[in-house]
Amino acid sequence: MKIPALLCTLLLTAKAFAADTTLVASPDGQIRFRLFPDHRQLYYSVTFRNTPVIEASPMILSVDDRLLTSDVKTGTIKRYTINERYPWNGVHAEAVNNCQGAAIALQQGATACTLEVRVFNNGIAFRTVVPGAAGVSRVPDEATVFNIPAGSEIWYHDLSMHYESVYAKKEITALQAGEWVAPPATFKLPQGVYAAVTEADLVNYSGMALEANGKQGLVLRLAQHQPVSYPYKLRYSEEDVQRSLKPASISGTITTPWRVVMIGADLNTMVNNDIVHDLCPPPDPKLFPKGIHTDWIRPGRAVWKYLDGGGEGTPAVMKQFSAEAGALGFEHNILEGFWDKWTDDQIRDVVNDAKSHHVGIWVWKHSKALRDKTTRQDFFRRCHELGITGVKIDFFDSEGKEVIDLYTAILQETAVYHLLTDFHGANKPTGLSRTWPNELTREAVKGMEASKLTDRAAHETTLPFTRFLAGPAEYTVVHFGERRKNTSWAHQIASAAILSAPLLTYAAQPQHILDNPANGLIKQIPSTWDETIVLPPSEIGQLAIFARRKGDTWFLAVMNGDAPQQLNIPLSFLKDAKYKVSVVKDSPDSTGTVKIEEAAYTQKDVIPLQLAPGGGYVAMFVTASGGNVYSTHNTTARRKDE
Repeated sequence: MKIPALLCTLLLTAKAFAADTTLVASPDGQIRFRLFPDHRQLYYSVTFRNTPVIEASPMILSVDDRLLTSDVKTGTIKRYTINERYPWNGVHAEAVNNCQGAAIALQQGATACTLEVRVFNNGIAFRTVVPGAAGVSRVPDEATVFNIPAGSEIWYHDLSMHYESVYAKKEITALQAGEWVAPPATFKLPQGVYAAVTEADLVNYSGMALEANGKQGLVLRLAQHQPVSYPYKLRYSEEDVQRSLKPASISGTITTPWRVVMIGADLNTMVNNDIVHDLCPPPDPKLFPKGIHTDWIRPGRAVWKYLDGGGEGTPAVMKQFSAEAGALGFEHNILEGFWDKWTDDQIRDVVNDAKSHHVGIWVWKHSKALRDKTTRQDFFRRCHELGITGVKIDFFDSEGKEVIDLYTAILQETAVYHLLTDFHGANKPTGLSRTWPNELTREAVKGMEASKLTDRAAHETTLPFTRFLAGPAEYTVVHFGERRKNTSWAHQIASAAILSAPLLTYAAQPQHILDNPANGLIKQIPSTWDETIVLPPSEIGQLAIFARRKGDTWFLAVMNGDAPQQLNIPLSFLKDAKYKVSVVKDSPDSTGTVKIEEAAYTQKDVIPLQLAPGGGYVAMFVTASGGNVYSTHNTTARRKDE
């Protein structure tokens, strides 16, 4: 029987927990995952401090149209603990992976499978492993439900533009049946607790989206059930479209991605959540002998000639961009498709010139041109031989299994050729930059390219707590022209410190950054951080206040939404020392300029701010004794602080 036909009978509120409930609790005991049968159907629920986060919800999985989660018996439970730390490029320099796990044997008729559950201090995850013979293909499907408590608010966008849309905010009860929700879906419980639903370790499987059922439930739906995005229809053939709507078969053992619910008492916990990458395997030491610190893995800031003028896309102009990137201390220069018309000698000349400025060259490519394995490997080999640092690959626009398989192939092959990657027109990240640290970022966001987006103030204060929870996004930060819409220059500069990514691409042309009165501070904003603290009263879509540390240097960055704010920000996050402070703030006369100040503060001080709609503020704190100012110019200097 097909899953859709069963939903009408299975999406019922479960009764009291049965005696055979399986409980998995977080290491600190505050989060509890319960698995139990109801009417012979497998259900689960999640609580935080005894407050429901996911109410009793059916767990639904089928293989070849046969349900494996109905009339199921639970068997042996193997419990385990994970407690590890590993280096990370992102919101902090060290990720924490601490959870209680359980591998639960399930039997449905003659079919045995394992449900694996992990419960962390800041969320839960589960996946199913269905053994299978090598070479035997089967078709999985899922319709597991995430029942959200009444009174919760949800921030979400649909799939019409794939992952490049504006978030809406609604009460969960106002979400109509059939509305689509692109993960991560962030919601806030009536008690003030935050949570987000997404997936991790998406490999050899279709991507997950969520469909509202009109009863406070979000139903897990694989790619064949999802609407085909407008960008995919625009760029691909009708044959491709029809193929994307067919269920994908999997050969041998079926391992679903992890279904993840991130949970936090506040936004700081959510932003610092490591679950998505915790659930992915560590990097292969044969490919990455020093993990994320492998010599050719080089996070950093990038210049990009696309949104802010700067002349034609000629070798001479790109040499100028590299020189200006070097003057800024930036590490990368991203070339759009115009590079493909150059000769190899011209490309080598641009690459070698960039190296003289300590800048690496990236090149753009359409993913459709890389579907053939031989063509793809020839391209990566050529890039490697030309000395190119990274590849920006665009226009995936789907989460069908064949597209997911293409991501995996690209990451494997670019690793062999020591190429960094940046995926555009992409799906949400699922933590695989842990397995493949050569993936520095992916787009999957409505960024600065969206010229018609008028309310950037609300959008840019929503993203840190929604899309960015799944992983870094290439928003292409900082624009001083018309594209900034209802935000100020100070807000834009703050976005570089808040909408951060290991490959931090600037939208403004480098000369405009050099000409900006705040260029001295902009040069010091790093692309990775040792520590991040989200400060109150940050709120989704209204205000983002981030304190971030690199070495001994602290940055305080504020982006305001579309309403005025009066704030007092305590500096208790600082060490007990005196700090010299460089400040970039809004000018009272114009949103198209900034006011630069120098100040001195200690951890006992409070900074008062009066922010206009779309306003911003950035301050850099360096200890008065000289401190350890973040160095940006080369890999060696950067890693001393990591």
